Amino acid sequence: MKLECNGNDLCDAVGKVIKAVSARSTNAILEGIKMTADDGTLTLTATDLELSIEHMIRATVIEAGEIVVPGKFFGDFVKKLASQSIVLTANGSRLKIDYERSEGEFGCYPVEQFPEVNRVEDTQHFEMKTAEFKDLVNKVAFAVCTNDSRPALKGVLFEINDGELVAVALDGFRLAKCVKPILSTTASTSIVIPVRAIMEISRLVTDNDGELRFNLHKNFLMVRQDATTITTRLIDSEFINYRQIIPQHFDTQVYIPKALFEDAIDRAVLMARTENNNYLVRFDISQTNMTIRSHSEMGNIEENLPIKTDGADISIAFNARYFTEFLHCMTCDTVVLNLTNATSACIISPAGGPEEYIYLVLPVRSI
Repeated sequence: MKLECNGNDLCDAVGKVIKAVSARSTNAILEGIKMTADDGTLTLTATDLELSIEHMIRATVIEAGEIVVPGKFFGDFVKKLASQSIVLTANGSRLKIDYERSEGEFGCYPVEQFPEVNRVEDTQHFEMKTAEFKDLVNKVAFAVCTNDSRPALKGVLFEINDGELVAVALDGFRLAKCVKPILSTTASTSIVIPVRAIMEISRLVTDNDGELRFNLHKNFLMVRQDATTITTRLIDSEFINYRQIIPQHFDTQVYIPKALFEDAIDRAVLMARTENNNYLVRFDISQTNMTIRSHSEMGNIEENLPIKTDGADISIAFNARYFTEFLHCMTCDTVVLNLTNATSACIISPAGGPEEYIYLVLPVRSI
């Protein structure tokens, strides 16, 4: 293999695919990036067997071929050559890099050991606006479970129907649900996508005014935008029946200015941030005022917010960190807290407009 390419293009390509390089695998080949030169392009591929990322760049291919370079080392090296024109020459298990009047050479992995990446092409699919997808990920991905003992909850549920996509994530203490329109679909199904794949797709797709097509085949999902292709294995575990978790009736509704609420919670979290307090804050809600209280060894804080309440007064306590993550992804002017009592789940949503997004959080024992 021999080719010449632009250093900036190569550096950008490595930066995209390296997110799929395995960091803790016992199989050394998964720490590599496969480079394939053919017909005027250089294709870089990385996989950890669950997530695969492929990116193509233009290159002057003198001799077609392929090689697997050590991912982290190669990535760190090409960052130093971003403004250069680079010539790559592979000879057996060695790769030579020529740049300006200098050169480098290092060992590579056996290319035949690199796993085949699943191709998910003309199969079932659905399409949606890129901006809608990125907003959906921002609103649900943070609520995914991080506990390995519950594999299904380490992903985001996608329920694909004619005209809309329902996305749900939960971790046993809170639940986020977002509904977005889809442009078209050939599938009416439910899938669970690993949160890491969801986050990487959102990060790598950049055309917010464009559209995304998601291809589905067996237990795999593929997304392609421009020169980048992302393929992920779906989670083959049954998701929790989230509809049974979401309450339908409430005794109290509280309307709170979002910006004031967010600032108050952020300050309360600073005071409640201790190992033993678990970010505990208390809400004392009356008809026109909500008092947010937190305390720790560092001191105490009491925030008073103007509100509008429909229903009975209530006092209830929460892990404040669950509120900060929710509020930071909201763009509305007012949020609504739907409450029943101090031990029942709270449902939070933007005030007014369609019920596109709801967030459920469980209370904790009061202080």
